[in-house]
Amino acid sequence: MHSIQEIKNEEKFLLDTVKNTLQIAQNKTTAIEVFIKKIIGISVNVRNSIIENVQFNSDNTLFITVYNKFSKACVSSKDFSINGIKNMLDTAINISKYSSSDFFSGLPNLQLLCFRALDLDLFHPSELSIKNIIKLVTSSEQEAFKFDKRIVNSEGSFFNSHMTINVFGNSLGMLEKYTSTRYSTYNCMIAQDSNSMQRDFDYSVARKINDLEKPETLGKSTATRAISRLGSQKIHTRKCPIIFSAEIAHIFFSHLANAISGDNVYQKSTFLINDLEKRIFPKWLNIEEKPHLKKGLGSKPFDNEGVSTQYKYIIKNGILKTWLLNTYNARRLDLETTGNAGGIFNWIVSYNDISFRELLKKMDQGLLVTELMGQGVDIVSGNYSRGAIGFYVEKGEVSYPVNEITISGNLRDIWNDIINISNDIDIRNNIQCGSIFVSEIQVSGN
Repeated sequence: MHSIQEIKNEEKFLLDTVKNTLQIAQNKTTAIEVFIKKIIGISVNVRNSIIENVQFNSDNTLFITVYNKFSKACVSSKDFSINGIKNMLDTAINISKYSSSDFFSGLPNLQLLCFRALDLDLFHPSELSIKNIIKLVTSSEQEAFKFDKRIVNSEGSFFNSHMTINVFGNSLGMLEKYTSTRYSTYNCMIAQDSNSMQRDFDYSVARKINDLEKPETLGKSTATRAISRLGSQKIHTRKCPIIFSAEIAHIFFSHLANAISGDNVYQKSTFLINDLEKRIFPKWLNIEEKPHLKKGLGSKPFDNEGVSTQYKYIIKNGILKTWLLNTYNARRLDLETTGNAGGIFNWIVSYNDISFRELLKKMDQGLLVTELMGQGVDIVSGNYSRGAIGFYVEKGEVSYPVNEITISGNLRDIWNDIINISNDIDIRNNIQCGSIFVSEIQVSGN
């Protein structure tokens, strides 16, 4: 583990490297972006109390983007020496001379840049030793074995810790940085009875190591989940109500992020091309982007182009309020960047004052889906088809586990048919959402 002083020294070195690169570039080109990303991390993998892997990594890369009039060139290198930087700049400039001209290429507008990065409380270094990390991951696995004799094997217990230093500068005078930490634990166990064998997992993610789920709690949760899937049955093909549990519900909104991304919009390769300022969700549903949440897993002071991130509504009263744009695709659409170069930053999906158990009671009979498989999503048409695993619900109670089913429909219909979202918010993702109750979806089984 690195000390605080070592990290501060590394930050200063990377800032100086970006500053030097910009100074060297002054006599070579008029428009340039320089970005350095350094990741320092450790991962530990334990299986059946045996250490399978301990991996350290310390990786840093310098990215240079040159705009030569309307031609663009990008190069990257791990050589931070002065000669290495000069060679990178020369290479980028030469490439730009042979790149096709694109009127929409160029740096963001000056007034949109972040010249004072907010402190978002993302950096929480830990002094945890390798010995303690191994004890942590072993404990969750051992707790799962102790929980029930039907837990017969392990697919592994993992711990990951990463510290990331981001430094960004450009020829418009911006030079900013932010440093973050991210910790995660994961546990996957196998349960067996006289008739079947099933696996399931659970995990925890946080910016601060003390905010992770306790290993004992994680082990018990994983064991409970694996055991609950024993005796899975198939069901007949039907249309029925479905609840998507909070742990997977965010996936349906990640499809929204893809459908409204600038590249898909300007290329007209999204089924939502004509839906800006139109209702695509129930009137009560809102999605807010909050990039400045303290310790948020998706928090960032600026995007990948140095543009300040901003609070905004994605969906308001069911209405689509914005595309997700970087500078290039914004110009293609004759709009302004939304500060989403590089993705989305903390989407908060609204929910109602109803618990998950109350949501089950409200559904009464149908499917509770806890895992989705496959990639059967077509953003051009909105058609949706994926394998699913979960539980059949009768009289508002979980009755038995089900597997080997496929759910299908169209995203437009699925979104519009959302009846309720419960308050069991899963905060482990960039999209935070409770469990979703959808009135009816096609389910294919036997």
